[in-house]
Amino acid sequence: MSDAPASSGSAPAPGGRPTAPGLDARGLPVGYRLRDGWEVSPREVKAMIGRGEAFTLIDCRTPLENQIVKLPGSTLLPLQEAAGEPDALDEMKEKGRPVIVYCHHGVRSLQMAMFLRQQGVADAKSMAGGIDLWAIDVEPGMRRY
Repeated sequence: MSDAPASSGSAPAPGGRPTAPGLDARGLPVGYRLRDGWEVSPREVKAMIGRGEAFTLIDCRTPLENQIVKLPGSTLLPLQEAAGEPDALDEMKEKGRPVIVYCHHGVRSLQMAMFLRQQGVADAKSMAGGIDLWAIDVEPGMRRY
């Protein structure tokens, strides 16, 4: 776990933009204990995209939530339907790329990452804070619900 100092909201985030109030220097809520090896921050996901890293981005929310707002390049695979989608699971295993899963706040995505690892998708991780934290820290102005 990181021991990064907390930010008061005035320290610049990567890219020179001030950190949103209530977030630490990593872009996570102050005091949030990131689960090493299981979670990545929205800032880390944005950096991965910026570096052109090959990974699979899975939205494990419901179809209705996905219609409200989604991250570009993501594939919808609702948590409650994942067990019934063996072809999708096999494809993730065959590609062998890291898998980042997001939901609304990061709870279902952590459950999905655990499920994917049980199914043999070794490098599955949850995006901490979900699309809500992405909207707060990475893409202010994105629709929130």
